[in-house]
Formats: sequence, structure tokens, C-alpha cells
Amino acid sequence: MFETSVEIARSLGQRIKFRRLGIGLTQADAAARAGISYRTWRRLETEGRASIDDLVRAAIALRCEHDLAALFPEPAATSMDALLRQQKAVLAATPKRRLRASSAKVAS
Repeated sequence: MFETSVEIARSLGQRIKFRRLGIGLTQADAAARAGISYRTWRRLETEGRASIDDLVRAAIALRCEHDLAALFPEPAATSMDALLRQQKAVLAATPKRRLRASSAKVAS
């Protein structure tokens, strides 16, 4: 069965609360660590309402920032051509590293 956005947000708020309690922080301590107001933190836990920035700050404060990368995974390739296009796009988006002159010495 599908959940509504309100149900998902409240469930996320509960998980944030359980994580906070699991690492032994009060709401005030967690809010201070995240750099957000106590009232915002309380609303995040009880209603699941916050800005994306507040959610990211909460994830960092609770040491879960690495989990945010999995939130919107890249879609799976549906064919070999699509896979090659995805790989090419990743390579194009990767910044090129330049070699330093001292690193590029040719052995004599």
C-alpha cells in the first residue's frame, strides 16, 4: 500500500528521533549540533516538516549524511546502449586532473 507524503514525513521524523536517542542526544543538543533552532528540530521530529537544508543538517548532526546519496539513485540502464551513454555522461562530468610538471617527468 502507498503512503501519503504526510505519512512518509512523519515516519522520517520518527526515525530521526530514534537515531538521536540512540546516540544519546537531547533535542536541544541535536539542534545545536545541526545549527538549527530547537523549535525547528522539534517540528522535524514530531511532524516531519523541515526544509531540505534542515534535513541535510540533521543528517550531518546524526552522522547519516552518507545515506543521503542513496536517496535518489540513478535509474538502471535498460539496454547496453543506455549503459554506455550513462558511463559516457559520468566520464564527461568528472573533472579532469592535470599533471604537475614535476609529476610528468619522463625517465631518461
